[in-house]
Amino acid sequence: MHVAKERSETNARWLVVGGGVMGLKLADELSQLGQDVTIAEAAPQFGGLTSAWELGDVTWDRFYHVTLLSDSVLRRQLESLGLEREIRWVETKTGFFADGRLMSMSNTMEFLRFPPLSLFERIRLGGTIFLASKIRDFRAMEKQSVESWLRRWSGKGAFEKVWLPLLKAKLGDAYRQTSAAFIWAHTQRMYKARRSGAKKEMFGYVPGGYARILDVWTQSLSDRGVRLLSGHPVNHVRRINEDGESRLEVDFGDGRIESFDNVISTVASPLIAQQCDQLSDDEKAKLIAVKYLGVVCGSMLLNRSISPYYVTNITDTWVPLTGIIEMSTIVDSDGELGGNHLVYLPKYMIDDHDDLNEPDEVYKERCLKTLEQMYEHFSRDDVLAFRVARAKYVAALSTINYSTRLPPIVTSVPGFYALNSAHILEGNLNVNETLHLGEVKLADEVWPDFLARGGVAAGGMRVG
Repeated sequence: MHVAKERSETNARWLVVGGGVMGLKLADELSQLGQDVTIAEAAPQFGGLTSAWELGDVTWDRFYHVTLLSDSVLRRQLESLGLEREIRWVETKTGFFADGRLMSMSNTMEFLRFPPLSLFERIRLGGTIFLASKIRDFRAMEKQSVESWLRRWSGKGAFEKVWLPLLKAKLGDAYRQTSAAFIWAHTQRMYKARRSGAKKEMFGYVPGGYARILDVWTQSLSDRGVRLLSGHPVNHVRRINEDGESRLEVDFGDGRIESFDNVISTVASPLIAQQCDQLSDDEKAKLIAVKYLGVVCGSMLLNRSISPYYVTNITDTWVPLTGIIEMSTIVDSDGELGGNHLVYLPKYMIDDHDDLNEPDEVYKERCLKTLEQMYEHFSRDDVLAFRVARAKYVAALSTINYSTRLPPIVTSVPGFYALNSAHILEGNLNVNETLHLGEVKLADEVWPDFLARGGVAAGGMRVG
């Protein structure tokens, strides 16, 4: 962080809204700056998209997460918690389900033999990925659609046989609104996952998963005086002036009202627009205009593996899944999963899609039927537990010229800040990018604005 972490003798009262990794990171940084910090999370537990749950006899992440060797901010955060040295690194393999069969695409030779494409189409596909890895200016990429850019460089065959099915699996019809920055960001991250020399994909995890990381992190915050409030949704925030004192009044519902000097909201942009009615009409319009991808994700515990691949990409359009993630190709089955195997079955869709609300049993049955068709050896008798997690707001959709329409972090309401993952511009949504964003934007925008306003807590005490 660029802010000098010098503790001050006086504290401003800060509320961080949202207890995901962004909120935890902001609370962490502010507490190191000597501030009086409260963090409020609507859910019963902290962690947001990284939170864990019980699946049968196993406790693991509700959604799939891994650490890359290149995840420097995340690894630094884990180091501060005494956990980085425990990361277990595993070489991974990638599968493709195309033309009704499963195949490996984990190295260059397998890529060059990829059956759905002709040799010329494979060369153009590989050239497109290489080109995307070398581009540094994301703003040039966001000015054009992902379809037009991929068609230009990959050609009709590779686009329609590979890219289009993958885009539809990930984005649905929203791919038509998506900029080329989407594919650029994904390519950049995956290239960073490959070590120089060996060029192998190495993914890692902390034993105990994010349940352990979150336990250690929240305890560390609590030990440093951060006040952690779970089950505290923020309904309204408004600036009030009484008796010569200006403050932000926060309504948690059920008659729970508290006052703070500053509030940073990290929840989804449309929700921020609802939280603070004093925002300008333009600010509200920009917040509401941010479109998100949502997800329905099945977690399945089995008594045997279904494939050797961490991720299986799918180009057959009849498969109603974005991909298949076999977490037990990375996570130690015996040590973490009771000797069993964990598979995630995600389907991403736009945030207002009706299927985000379909019953769990309907989604489960669709998943099981699909797996029976994809894998001859799969039997639902092997399934020990199955749960469905869903989230309406996962990742902001990278639309054409997205960066030019972002809502401001420093709002027109003094002391109220809107900082969430929608401000990730040069990467895709992952824990490392989220932590990096929180660190940089607090240092470059929030803290300077606070100081420019006088760094004053209620009652006139100067901070900093």
